[in-house]
Amino acid sequence: MLSVVKDAETGVRGYVITKRLDFLSPYQGSQHKTDSLHNLIALLTRDNAGQHEKVMRLKEDIDKRFEILNFAVTNFNSNNKELTDTLKKLQSEVKNVMDKIRTSVFTLQQNENASLIEREEKIQTTINTMNIIVITSLVLAIALVIFGVITFFKQNNERKKGLLRIKNYQIELDNRIKELNKANEELIQMRSIEKFAATGRIARTIAHEVRNPLTNINLAADQLKAEITPDDENARFLFDMIHRNSNRINLLISDLLNSTKFSDLNYEKVSINTLLDEALEEAKDRVILNNTKVVKKYSTDICEVSVDKTKIKIALLNIIINAIEAMENAKNATLLLETRGENNKCYVVISDVGTGMDKDSISRLFEPYFTNKLKGNGLGLTNTQNIILNHKGDIQVKSEEGKGTTFTIILNFAT
Repeated sequence: MLSVVKDAETGVRGYVITKRLDFLSPYQGSQHKTDSLHNLIALLTRDNAGQHEKVMRLKEDIDKRFEILNFAVTNFNSNNKELTDTLKKLQSEVKNVMDKIRTSVFTLQQNENASLIEREEKIQTTINTMNIIVITSLVLAIALVIFGVITFFKQNNERKKGLLRIKNYQIELDNRIKELNKANEELIQMRSIEKFAATGRIARTIAHEVRNPLTNINLAADQLKAEITPDDENARFLFDMIHRNSNRINLLISDLLNSTKFSDLNYEKVSINTLLDEALEEAKDRVILNNTKVVKKYSTDICEVSVDKTKIKIALLNIIINAIEAMENAKNATLLLETRGENNKCYVVISDVGTGMDKDSISRLFEPYFTNKLKGNGLGLTNTQNIILNHKGDIQVKSEEGKGTTFTIILNFAT
């Protein structure tokens, strides 16, 4: 910045002395250059309040110097390029301003040099500390290696015994982990049942609290309808609206109650593979319409389960339809149906490669009226969970956004 100001000042002086315009080249645009340089320096010193304040004061002095230069050029040109007394009187003021600018620049440079030295000292201190740590670590490592070698040769038999004990501990730990996982699965299943039972209680309470006032609304509407002139079409329209919406509310309550209450089951032995095929057949039109590829991985040695055939098929169909709809825009839509036996249970796995779900959606998946579909009522999977839990089974879901969803139904084998 100081160099630009000096060049501008030298150019103006040369112009005043020689009256040649080419001497003004360093002067022209010099103020814009100093403004740009000032903006850069102000940005670089924004974390140092003292330096930043000095930079701002320096800019004020430079602006004042350019103001004098601009006045000098204007005054010189307006007086037929003759040196006036006014310009001569400015010399002392010019000297004071330039001395102030030089002093400010020198102070800023000194402060920066001091900061640089301080930073270098800190870096050097850090390097020295790290060297000490590295050397100490190497010494400790060498000592530990020596100690380890000596210990190995002296206690080889103890090490073998220790390995044997570790192996036994590992076997015991694995067994305990399996037991813990089993207990955890049972706890999760129990919580699902408790949550579902709580949902059922809430649903029954809501149904009771809503149907009572709804009945009063219907009775009041019927009474009003009897008292109003039958020819009043607007009144009939409004009464019809009341009855339609009342019936809709009643139907929604009935659907909610049916999806959250346990019902009597008609058990029969049936092949789970057959049930899957029958559910898939009912969704055949959707499979063809969505151009979905179906992959079956059926196990042939775990066929029979004891279930209510109709209800289980409804549960399977709900999951299959959801999977197909999740792959509506997928290029390679693939539906995987798998059955297998594991831990004396029958596992049914239904997977898709659709849009998947986030963690919040997974946690609320079986809640009544929760749905991501534009036209869904949010009771399909609630009813599905009800059916599986009613069979003393379990339903699990894993999903990841953009990578698809997997439902796993766990049922008891037929006895």
